[in-house]
Amino acid sequence: MTTARRYQDKRANEAGEPSSTPVELVETTVASSDTTAGQEEKGWCKWAGLGVLALGLSMIVIDGTIVGVALPTIISDLGLDLTQAQWVNSIYSVIFAALLLTTGRLGDRLGRRRLFIVGVIVFVGGSLLAASARSSELLIFARFIQGIGGALVLPSTLSSVNATFRGRDRVIAFAVWGSVISGMAAIGPLLGGWLTTSFSWPWIFWVNLPIGVLVIAGALLIVPETRARNELPGLDVSGLLLSALGFGALIFALVEGAQLGWWAPNEELSLFGRHWPAGAPISVVPVCIVVGLLALTAFLGWERHRARVHRSAILDLSLFRIRTFSWGNTTALMAAIGEFGLLFVLPLFLVNVLGLSTLQAGFVLAAMAAGAFLSGAAARHLADRFGPTGVVTLGLGLEVVGVVIVALVAGRTLSPLLIAPLLSIYGAGLGLASAQLTGTVLRDIPTEQSGQGSATQSTVRQLGAALGTALLGTVLSISLASTLPNSLAKVAGLTGKLADQLAGTTRASGGGTISGLREQGTSGQLGDLWPQVVNALADAFSDSTRVAMLVAAGFLSIGLIAA
Repeated sequence: MTTARRYQDKRANEAGEPSSTPVELVETTVASSDTTAGQEEKGWCKWAGLGVLALGLSMIVIDGTIVGVALPTIISDLGLDLTQAQWVNSIYSVIFAALLLTTGRLGDRLGRRRLFIVGVIVFVGGSLLAASARSSELLIFARFIQGIGGALVLPSTLSSVNATFRGRDRVIAFAVWGSVISGMAAIGPLLGGWLTTSFSWPWIFWVNLPIGVLVIAGALLIVPETRARNELPGLDVSGLLLSALGFGALIFALVEGAQLGWWAPNEELSLFGRHWPAGAPISVVPVCIVVGLLALTAFLGWERHRARVHRSAILDLSLFRIRTFSWGNTTALMAAIGEFGLLFVLPLFLVNVLGLSTLQAGFVLAAMAAGAFLSGAAARHLADRFGPTGVVTLGLGLEVVGVVIVALVAGRTLSPLLIAPLLSIYGAGLGLASAQLTGTVLRDIPTEQSGQGSATQSTVRQLGAALGTALLGTVLSISLASTLPNSLAKVAGLTGKLADQLAGTTRASGGGTISGLREQGTSGQLGDLWPQVVNALADAFSDSTRVAMLVAAGFLSIGLIAA
């Protein structure tokens, strides 16, 4: 029986209409398709297991946002340009998104706890490598390894929750899972700012070691092993390769477009011993976009073929016939693009334009965490009154309002005491939306497909995170290309070679140049004119940040409409 048919029959029964399949048979099939090592967990043990899963989830979610606030320091320490900084931030989400569908299926087949533990080990290994990195290449590679570990961990946590809890307990467990996602994503910048300021930026990775050891011990002692029965034969290797190629090529094009050229090549590209010359008739970027789109189209066709021949597939497209699942994933994708793109742009603005330290920037961004935690705790009670979808809609509405207001007041003279409460509005919306969105998306997914459903939902969110960083980083870069020269000419009356050089270095460093120039005062190259130059650069960066934030608000608005 297909997922869509089972869903339709269950809905028909609830509405008092005839059903082609008795609900009792549906429930029996669902309950028996997922197995647990030993009897069903009861009492404190399953809630303690949820705590272990939540701690492991917290570790990988924090790592998706903890890097952002430390980026200005990392850029300065390792000499990164804006494109390399984008890759440090986005490669984690790219690999995460590319592998989630496959790892979700592996967890169903090999055991979710087993894959969870393996993922934590890989993630901690990548963290140790990142903490030891002294070059951009090694740091990006370490983030690549972390992405593999995170892709193993996240679907294992969600599908374990879906398989372990039933009824009202499942609603509460999903709310906890969603609150961890939103709260930890918001608290990451504060933790990153504190570790970077009090110690050094490698400590944002060193901190994962003791947490990882604790999670592994807890998983071995408390978390039950679950897996799905009656898997279709085969392992969809071709689907894995096509999805990884498609997502990877598109994200690469978005991240590298401004640097390499959107149509005509700006510079030579050397990658894995291959060279794309600067004199080529077309840039590698549009080629990657075409390759990515073709690969994803082939991936969808291949998944349909696997379903027709009754072979195991990475993506069960029939799940998207379920309305809550399809529209919920659309909402999740748009929201993630806006949310994670914002977390990439905001730290650069706070540190480079407002002149805050990483710790101070972390405290400002912690206002989001405060709003998310408070609203996340109230989300379940609001859901009893307005329904889960109503809470998601309210949350996204608050996110849009918060981002738009911050965008309107953003400027080099903006007080941190003003931006913090405005971000708390956004954080409150983030907590409400995230706490209820996951449960709503998976509400009608049969238990035997919990791994598939949770992995798909997680993939959509991580793809949104990668796209958010890439898209808003691109918007910021393109906007800076026009605002920087105009501001230098208007505010400081500076044109020519020096103006081009200042604009280029500011754009490439993600605004890092502004902090260095600000410290020079009137001892800079142009003497008394130097502060005006710094102000001109800061004004241009503020204008570009405003554009990026409004684009983020646009994606959040699309998510609101979908909700």
